[in-house]
Amino acid sequence: MAITFFTFSPAQSKPFLQSQPYSFSSIKCCQNSTAETVNLSQNGHVSYPEKTLHMPPASIPPPRPCRIILVRHGESEGNIDESAYTRIPDPKIALTDKGKDQAEECGRRIRELIEKDGADDWKVYFYVSPYRRTLETLQNLGRAFDRSRIAGMIKEPRIREQDFGNFQDREKMRVEKTIRRLYGRFFYRFPNGESAADVYDRITGFRETLRAAIDNGRFQPPGERSQNMNLVIVSHGLTLRVFLMRWYKWTVEQFEGLNNLGNGKMMVMGQGSGGRYSLLVHHTEEELREFGLTNEMIMDQEWQSYAKPREINYECPLVNSFFTHF
Repeated sequence: MAITFFTFSPAQSKPFLQSQPYSFSSIKCCQNSTAETVNLSQNGHVSYPEKTLHMPPASIPPPRPCRIILVRHGESEGNIDESAYTRIPDPKIALTDKGKDQAEECGRRIRELIEKDGADDWKVYFYVSPYRRTLETLQNLGRAFDRSRIAGMIKEPRIREQDFGNFQDREKMRVEKTIRRLYGRFFYRFPNGESAADVYDRITGFRETLRAAIDNGRFQPPGERSQNMNLVIVSHGLTLRVFLMRWYKWTVEQFEGLNNLGNGKMMVMGQGSGGRYSLLVHHTEEELREFGLTNEMIMDQEWQSYAKPREINYECPLVNSFFTHF
């Protein structure tokens, strides 16, 4: 290919054309010591050998944790006597002796669940709400694990309990909870407090942090790539339901049909064959129905059990049930 340049003569005020053919088969770049050549013969796709020599090889994604275990705190003073909230700030409500026993039992059940895998290099990594009753739950739950099995822990404020406002007036709180049942559990905001929708917003931020940590292999100790890491999230009843709602994109109506986990109970999100997390890997359909899952939600859990990360369920049953003109 040739190009024509404009050149100017001192004796003329107007430019004139002078044809000077130049070959574009190769162009020497700056005539540096390495005599690098940029090849333009590939339709504008330029390659730079000096860069590719130093590019790191594509890394293999780190293994995802084999399961995410959600644990509700053990029985607290507020669970047996609601008037405790009029005397003690919510974040300082402690466990009862029964609650501590429930936490220890939950720790043993988690360890038994993990040991059934038959792996030698398994570990647990904890996220915990900074409230006293959740911290005491983790302390007692953790008795089931040797130090070598605990990869780490984070006190995560975003998974704290819903803020119910001022509990000092017990009768007023009963009235507010009655109004919430009429208004709807998800959107009703307590005076000076939060709605479940507010909790949803902060759980969204936590979920993105958690997913980034999973994708980046944050839970793996230096130099290790174990497939037997287990995440345990110790939190509160409503917060855990909102977490599941956000993770699986459940609707408001589906959320409001869920039942609270019992004190010291757990819900297990097991990794399916494709790499996504499904409640059906560990739980039966009957257990999920008792928790409040509908047929549509269980069908989605079946898809989650074999689908790959970042895949979209184009056969989403919600579409068929929502659009009534089909």
